[in-house]
Order: sequence, then C-alpha cells, then structure tokens
Amino acid sequence: MKIGDLSRKTGASVRALRYYEEEGLIRSVRCSNGYRDFCDGAVELVQQIRGLISHGLPTRIIREILPYLDSPSSLLPQVPCTYMLDQLARQREQLDRRITSLIRDRDAVDAYLLAARRAAESG
Repeated sequence: MKIGDLSRKTGASVRALRYYEEEGLIRSVRCSNGYRDFCDGAVELVQQIRGLISHGLPTRIIREILPYLDSPSSLLPQVPCTYMLDQLARQREQLDRRITSLIRDRDAVDAYLLAARRAAESG
C-alpha cells in the first residue's frame, strides 16, 4: 500500500510516516518508480506506534520495545540493558500517573452527569 493510503487508514500524516520510517519503526520497500510500498500489517503497527507516542513514550524507546510487544517472551534479550529497563520503568510510572488522572477525570464527569440527570428529572 502506498504512503498516502497508509496515512488515510491510520490518521497519521505522511510526514509522520516518513519520520517513523527514518526512526526504524516501520519499513517499506521501494517500487521501481521510487514510491514507498507498505505491507497490510503496517496499519496496525502505525496505530500501535501512535498510541505509544500519544502516551508519552519517545521513539527511541518504542524502537527498542516494538519487536517484543506482540512476540513471545522467549524473544526477549538474554541480558536486558539496565539503562533501558530504567527508562521503561520511568515511562511506566508516567503512564500510571496519567491513568490515575484519567480515572479521576472520568469519575468527576460521572458525578456531574449523575447530578445533572437528577436535577433534570426533578425539575
């Protein structure tokens, strides 16, 4: 699939897709006319990358962990890099803080909706 098609299917800009490719997050093959051609699995991969980026993970970490996200744990390195483990632990803590914040916000919206519905029913 061409880069424009991948962009439409994932919502990622063509520029972002080129950046992901430069960073080694996705791969394409070049057609004889020089156009990039992505496999069908690129859609899911780009969506996963976009999700990880939106949750605050930098591309340098995504590049390291991406091969292991959908693969058996037997593919993990024999000796994990301490630096990478520390980086991932910090990223996980940030995700936990965001999740806590989202839950708090959701609960506040729920409380508002409940109060507003009760007021509407009694009014």
